[in-house]
Amino acid sequence: MENLIFAVLGIVTVLALVSLLVPAADQRGVPGTTVLAALGLILGFFVAIVDPQTDLGFFSDILAGLRGLGVSAEAFLYLFLPPLLFTAALGIDVRLLFDEVAAVMLLAVVAVVVCTAAVGAALSAFSDVGLIACLLLGAIVATTDPAAVLGVFRDLGAPRRLSTLVAGESVLNDAAAIALFAVLLGMLGGEEPAVGRAAWILVTGFVGGAALGYGLARLACWLLAGLRNSRVGEITLSICLAYFAFILGDQYAGVSGVVAVVAAGLTFAVYGRLRVSPETWGPLVQTWNQIEFWANSLIFVLAAMFATRAIIDLSWGDAGLVALVVIGALAARAAVLYGLLPVLVLGKATAPVDYRYRAVLLWGGLRGAVTLTLALFIGESPGVPADIQSFVVTLATGFVLFTLFVQAPTLRPLISLLRLNELSPVERAIRNRVIALACATVRDQVARLSDTYGFDPKHADAVEIGDGVALDENPLDELTDKERIQVGLIALADQEKALYLRHFSAGMISRQMIADRIAAADRLADAVKADGQSGYTASTDNAVQSSRYLRIALWLHRVFGWQRPLARALATRFEILTVTRLTVRELARFNRRAIDPLLGGETASALDKLIAARAEALDAALATVRVQYPAYSEALEHRYLARAALRLEEEQYRHHRDEALIGREIFDDLQRRLDRRWALIEEGPTLDLGLRLMEMLKKAPLFAPLDAEKLAQVARCLTPHLALPGEKIIQKDVVGRAMYFIVSGTVAVRLTTGPVKLGAGDFFGEMALVTRERRTADVVAEGYCQLLILDGRDFRRLARAIPDLSATIEKVARERIDANEGPTDSRP
Repeated sequence: MENLIFAVLGIVTVLALVSLLVPAADQRGVPGTTVLAALGLILGFFVAIVDPQTDLGFFSDILAGLRGLGVSAEAFLYLFLPPLLFTAALGIDVRLLFDEVAAVMLLAVVAVVVCTAAVGAALSAFSDVGLIACLLLGAIVATTDPAAVLGVFRDLGAPRRLSTLVAGESVLNDAAAIALFAVLLGMLGGEEPAVGRAAWILVTGFVGGAALGYGLARLACWLLAGLRNSRVGEITLSICLAYFAFILGDQYAGVSGVVAVVAAGLTFAVYGRLRVSPETWGPLVQTWNQIEFWANSLIFVLAAMFATRAIIDLSWGDAGLVALVVIGALAARAAVLYGLLPVLVLGKATAPVDYRYRAVLLWGGLRGAVTLTLALFIGESPGVPADIQSFVVTLATGFVLFTLFVQAPTLRPLISLLRLNELSPVERAIRNRVIALACATVRDQVARLSDTYGFDPKHADAVEIGDGVALDENPLDELTDKERIQVGLIALADQEKALYLRHFSAGMISRQMIADRIAAADRLADAVKADGQSGYTASTDNAVQSSRYLRIALWLHRVFGWQRPLARALATRFEILTVTRLTVRELARFNRRAIDPLLGGETASALDKLIAARAEALDAALATVRVQYPAYSEALEHRYLARAALRLEEEQYRHHRDEALIGREIFDDLQRRLDRRWALIEEGPTLDLGLRLMEMLKKAPLFAPLDAEKLAQVARCLTPHLALPGEKIIQKDVVGRAMYFIVSGTVAVRLTTGPVKLGAGDFFGEMALVTRERRTADVVAEGYCQLLILDGRDFRRLARAIPDLSATIEKVARERIDANEGPTDSRP
């Protein structure tokens, strides 16, 4: 019992020191992991130096407890590793991660292999432990700890995609490195080191682990529905999920437990947020952050304590080998960042990364808890020879300490050297303008306050406000129009994100939608930072185009008649367009209220035009849903308002409960009533094609003779397309491959006799499909124009399937040939 008390006393002492030192280090810009490692080394030296027989009273008991903390490497692995991985995965925006999937996989998988090979090759040339042991060490040191770099990026206001790259790399390269570690450890134990077999083990471990983690997370999310409003139950289930994924994968399923935990965390981050009650998600994330803090702290401190002996016994030869590890790891990372990443950029698989940020990524590849855990695991593996155990533990620990005590403290000086921490001329001008506007407002308020209290006005005049920037001296006059517009667009993107969060708090955006809209706003901000106005326009234009999921759903509906995927895709698109249109309208008011005084009327007018164009595009996209599926869109509008009303009603009940106006029993009864109504709403309306689309099709002579059933067959083949202003929809002298119906907007048919305008309800391009001749004129969109396209292959398939349509086509073709209207026909 006394030993247990001492052990608890030792752990509590470590956590108490950590709780005091890490926040103090963060305030001074020192990485917390560096402080943790230093604390562990200091405690380790005290434990080693102080004689156990020395009576220091209470402190002797603490040292006895620290000496008795014989936590095994296996305990490190199974107790501490799951929360580290799960918490990291939980904090990643999966949508942004998929946007950068090529770059993340390069840094997370390819970089691990390159680092393993580089370190292994360098060490095998100067040591006698064997190539497999050297490669094993290379896999151990391939994992990265993103905490320091993420903190720096947050302080710098770096593009969100860079933080996503770092966080995604860290989570996935842990999985890749540990999977490779397991294969190499098996080889070290005498298993057949066939390359093909090793690759197969890696692939199956990855795929199987991902499938297991995904399945367990979806099961947990399903179970959460029965724990509604039980915060402790919801949080506890998420903790069980992390450990179940790791243990089941590693011990029972024969797949990578690490990959299973990462996949479970990423899946829970997406679907768990939709199942967990809104007031629980924040505490759940905070709980995981707390667990991660404890696990990370104990790993660093205890591992550094246990490694003290290795540091004391470090020889010059070992120091030289540590230097080789450092050189090999840095060279491998540089090869990936400066050699392979530009190849992805050239192939347009990812956006460019500024060379200065790449330098930060290179030097900021710190190693942390996972590396130490794997090294200690090798140190206690009975099947590994003692010389290899000492080799791995000594070099891995030395490398981690180099990254923490050399790279981490010099990371911010590197930032200063690269001038990433300095305000640009544009940022300085904005800062001074903001100071001037704020000071003018504050001075008026101070003068009114002085008058209210009856103070002498001279005291108000004597108060120093701001940094002396005069309001009539506008520092933004030095900026170009392009720079002003970029500043304004960044402000709009940030405000858009804030508006989405405000609408979510007000119950106007569902939990299913808020994560998507936040990710969209982050993408928009990054596009503006990278490419200015062109980036903003391209990003907003892409956002209103049909998603890949909608196109697949349309194809399934057209070919197989499956309605459910299309109904779901249309409901999602309708809500996205509706929420975004509402937000864009508010952006117009924000532009005049906040940006106009800051950047000037000309800039605000230019931004107004961009906002108006975006609103036009959203209206055009919504018009297609309403025309193609009128009854369904009306039902979606009703459903959207009904869901908003239910969310607001639920918030009112929660407010009454929190104010103690109603008891728990009444609240639970009200919640059950709401759940029944939610179930009815979530069933969704029935999908139909509606009358307006049928009327539009009947206007085309080709389809006029068809009955409603056959028109519905035609309608199912239509694909929506948003034509951008100035887009050439049809090009003269090109073989026609589709015909078009105009839902909204105007197109110009450019004939030799002059342009012909076509608007909503009109169609064009059908004659080229009938005669299979080349187009006779260009057709250009005059603004945002929403079209429905009937592809030539579907057109001919319909003609074969519908005899009436085939006969009409032959008749129209004969009339066309007889009339021989040539280029004067307005139907190119």
